[in-house]
Amino acid sequence: MRPPPLLLLPLLLLLSSCGAAAPPADTPFQLPAPRNLKVHLYNAQQALSWDPVSLNNDTRPVVYQVQYKYSTSSTWYDVNKKDSRVDCTNLTGTECNFTANSLSEGFPRHFNISLRLRAKLGDLVSAWVKAPWFEHYRNATIGPPEDIWVTPEEGSLIISFSSPFDVPASVAYFLYYVYYWEKAGIKQVTRPCRSNFITLNDLKPLRVYCFQVKAELFLAKENVSRPGHLSNISCSETTVDASTKLQQVILISVGTFLLLSVLVGACLFLVLKYRGLVKYWFHSPPSIPSQIEEYLKDPAQPILDALDKDSSPKDDAWDSVSIVSFPENEQEDILQNILSQSTDPSHQPAEGGP
Repeated sequence: MRPPPLLLLPLLLLLSSCGAAAPPADTPFQLPAPRNLKVHLYNAQQALSWDPVSLNNDTRPVVYQVQYKYSTSSTWYDVNKKDSRVDCTNLTGTECNFTANSLSEGFPRHFNISLRLRAKLGDLVSAWVKAPWFEHYRNATIGPPEDIWVTPEEGSLIISFSSPFDVPASVAYFLYYVYYWEKAGIKQVTRPCRSNFITLNDLKPLRVYCFQVKAELFLAKENVSRPGHLSNISCSETTVDASTKLQQVILISVGTFLLLSVLVGACLFLVLKYRGLVKYWFHSPPSIPSQIEEYLKDPAQPILDALDKDSSPKDDAWDSVSIVSFPENEQEDILQNILSQSTDPSHQPAEGGP
């Protein structure tokens, strides 16, 4: 009969008559025993590690053998692939990972387990060294929840996550806590919850809140708990409802309109008050004709003579002005004659005349 697998109940181990027996008491131990045995229990992981055995006079590799037993049995059994899917009978490394192939394998988590280890080199062996017994649920380190996801809502945050590892509900369960705070605010904590999502209510809209999630393992039939580690800090901003969004849009629109009105009014006031200065700034300076500018640059050039030759008399327009003067008495007679002529009908032009 082969040794029972790791997952069999201790009752089967008591009824079994086969197993890997310890060496006889008179077996000489010619190798130093391994030291510093440590049992690593993190979430569902189970592993045993130790310091290597070093030999000065032999270059052959030292191998290690691991055995286990339950607290209800006195028989030790090898950790091999037939029973546990993990071979730790001739290890060249310094770790035996009982959950290397699957996190669901390993020793039953609610049983007391004892482990022992020895070194081997050919026919030489060391003394057995025992590791402290352990019960997974009582001694494991509980990590933070996994797959944390946050959904912002109107003045709230919905935080969902998964358990650090799977546990049967009849044996153990997890309680979850969320530590949250507004940025640069006071930290608060929710009440314990068995659900895999927690809603943080009564939060301020459009504010950034940070949070951490922690799981605590409880044994269903015993008053035993294992607090877990906090998750990494995550932050998220809350949203607002539709009415608040509409109010914000209206306020922004009105504020923009008022600001533009103030700017336009200020510009108009400055233009009216300093229009002379503005006109001076935007008025183009007087320019000198190009011919005169060339003459000023080089007065020796006969530019003015050329301009006189190019200008023809036909192009010049002349007006004749004659000044006629009369004595003062003659001026009055002339005005009276003009007035009498304008009122005399005989001097009016005849209708239909040539």
